[in-house]
Amino acid sequence: MASTQEAYGRLLTEILPAVIETDSQYASLAAQLSRLVRKGGTRTASETRLMKLLALLVRDYDERNAIPPARMATAEVLGYLLEQSGTTPADLVSVFGQRSHVSEALNGKRKISAEQARKLGTIFSVKPGLFI
Repeated sequence: MASTQEAYGRLLTEILPAVIETDSQYASLAAQLSRLVRKGGTRTASETRLMKLLALLVRDYDERNAIPPARMATAEVLGYLLEQSGTTPADLVSVFGQRSHVSEALNGKRKISAEQARKLGTIFSVKPGLFI
């Protein structure tokens, strides 16, 4: 009978878990995580160990790529998306027209128009409704 360490090593070789960088990697590891979660009490110790690792990887990806909670103010949503995407306020001048308008939007002193929301939605790959 194989040791727990050997069994875990085989599982790692089959799944090849790594930091998730793409949606397809996310889908693949999330499916594996789901499969392990559904096993419930029939999971081996090695499978439980792998499940915990996959959960950490999925959570990390979610935190780096998740859409902000709906209860955030528009300015907070914009700031959150800037931070998460690595975009700078200077990159948004084309949306707002002036640096001061970008700053005002980030500080909650300027409302975002429907047209600006559409452009921001395209930039951040989110629904424009987040900004209105």
